[in-house]
Amino acid sequence: MAKRARAESGGLPRLLHVTRELTIVEVQKQMTTPAATPVVRPAISVVLGTFNRLELLQATIRSVRASVIDEPFEIIVVDGGSSDGTIAWLVQQKDIITILQHNREMVDGRPRRKRNWGYFMNLGFKCAEGRYICLISDDSVIHPDTLANGLKRFDKERAAGRKLGGLAFYWRSWPEEKTYRICLTLGRRMMVNHGLFLREAVQEVGFIDEDRYAFYCADGDLSLKIWHAGYEIDADRDALLEHYEHADPNIRQQNLGGLDVDWASYLARWQGIYYDPESPNIGVWSYLDVPVREASHLFPAGVQRPSIRRTLAGLLKFHARS
Repeated sequence: MAKRARAESGGLPRLLHVTRELTIVEVQKQMTTPAATPVVRPAISVVLGTFNRLELLQATIRSVRASVIDEPFEIIVVDGGSSDGTIAWLVQQKDIITILQHNREMVDGRPRRKRNWGYFMNLGFKCAEGRYICLISDDSVIHPDTLANGLKRFDKERAAGRKLGGLAFYWRSWPEEKTYRICLTLGRRMMVNHGLFLREAVQEVGFIDEDRYAFYCADGDLSLKIWHAGYEIDADRDALLEHYEHADPNIRQQNLGGLDVDWASYLARWQGIYYDPESPNIGVWSYLDVPVREASHLFPAGVQRPSIRRTLAGLLKFHARS
């Protein structure tokens, strides 16, 4: 009789029903808790690649962190599989987005990249969220006002209706060069060695070419693709960068070994558009007539100053292309 009464009153099912209602109430309470802080998108994504240059990389990051700028920025570092402590240091940096791609391998006793510079850098470019992507290298430093000046100029030009896709920073090879410069590449079109790209322009042209160039000319190619898509590229005389080009002579020599192939691919790609073999206009350097800034405090104390002979040899070989 008791069993039947319990069953008729819906004892067990009723208890289960009440328990379920309480669970829903608890879920509803959790859903009404204060929302997380809204995500603030960066204005600039600073993207650079690195490989076994911990001391120089740290100097680069210090210079970026020291930027005096009103808008937020993010730092993205793509590491190629460093073995000098760089990776361990990067993962401890809470303000750096670190991408690790083991890009080196030994083939017949010789080091070789698995993928080219374009693929490597696109890992960072495709991760970027800023409206501008800032391309610098791990052997360069910027001044405290570089990012702010570049951002202000870029925003101003676009607000005035100009279709600007890139803004080059003037740079010099520190410490031997006493003049800042930017490069006018094929067809005298300005290119970005270091500086800002409009992210939507980079996306529109399909990012950096990942197949045509091993190392050199890919930045010039990206700049020409942006020009060809109807954008312009300009330079900002108030955005300055210091580049230490003598960090790894052996790696630089390996890179230079593929320069002729990359250069030939570059000319072939833009022949009939920005390059005419019958009337070649392969570009020039454009120099900025301002005093150079003091920069020795931005670099590690232990960096070696290059010998005059080695500096001149390197500059002559590279400038012969300009």
